[in-house]
Amino acid sequence: MNLRSLIVVLMVALAGCATPDRAPDLTPPVLISENTWRQVDRDIVAASLAATGSVKNYARRSMESWRDRVYQRNEAEFIPWFTSYWTQQWLTIKVAWYKASTGAETDPAASRLATYLQEQYHDRVLEPVAKEIDPDAVMELAMKLYVQLLDKQFQGIAQRYGVPLDQFDRRLKDIPAIALAPPPAHSASLYQILHADPIDSLPAYVALVDRIRNAAGGTGAGPSDASISSLAKRTSEKLEATLVPRGAASAAAAAVGEVAGMMISIAAAGFSAILHENERPEMVEQLRVILNVALNDEWRSLMENPATGVMGGVNYLSGQIEGNLTKTVTLPVKFEPVPREVPLPGEQPLQDGRSVYDAPADDWNADQ
Repeated sequence: MNLRSLIVVLMVALAGCATPDRAPDLTPPVLISENTWRQVDRDIVAASLAATGSVKNYARRSMESWRDRVYQRNEAEFIPWFTSYWTQQWLTIKVAWYKASTGAETDPAASRLATYLQEQYHDRVLEPVAKEIDPDAVMELAMKLYVQLLDKQFQGIAQRYGVPLDQFDRRLKDIPAIALAPPPAHSASLYQILHADPIDSLPAYVALVDRIRNAAGGTGAGPSDASISSLAKRTSEKLEATLVPRGAASAAAAAVGEVAGMMISIAAAGFSAILHENERPEMVEQLRVILNVALNDEWRSLMENPATGVMGGVNYLSGQIEGNLTKTVTLPVKFEPVPREVPLPGEQPLQDGRSVYDAPADDWNADQ
């Protein structure tokens, strides 16, 4: 029995040795011509241009809503606060204290008052608006939307030209999308930004976002230093002019005795309140002009500054991608941008047909 089993094993082994080796796969790889690659590159550039246009429409609508919200907070919160009688009284005290505590500095009251007003503007206007629409968040969402739209449009390019997927992926790996110092941690290819999940896990992406925010000093920072400084200087000069009459009234009240002095103080305060109410409409209008001019300047900077505005990240990515392919492409084909009526991430319709930005859920995508 053991001998028979041994013979069977030997015969099977010999038969296996006698079987000829399987022929290797000699199918040649698909060769893609340089002309085809130029067409592929052309379509990549076209997809980038279309995605940038669609994202800019989204960013503009979001920032128009931001501007509307800031304007509303200016009217409802900051202007009434600043022009109120008691705020002006409090600012007068602060200006007097600034003057008494700062030696021979050049215009110390105005500069310190400007810092105080900036803080108040941030707390009363910008921070509440940022809870609804944050320009920093718009900038980063625009980048993510741009990447999603690119990925969606790229899906048909390889098939259109008969390019094997592995070769198309290698092409994308050769296209730099982020190239910050120091490499390689702060560098990423087009393939990497398309396939990073989530994209926030890509060190180069995080570094790019940080660089844009640092360069901008925080998007949506509000009225420029020049605007607030001008407002503070006017306010300081006006309040300083009231210190002498108020000091004279206080001295007179102290000189005539307790009861009569109280009457003088009440009369002076009443006169000051009446005078303030008479001047308040003009003060409101002047402040409204200052804030509106500053708001429009800030909005234009957020929308039009190619490096630090809300499109700064998209402009960087598209500039890298398109710039590295410019030498290989001719006029690009036209990709249709996302239609105007298609809602973009985080938009909610208003009753008048417009839409506003609201922070989207984590699972939004370009098809929404």
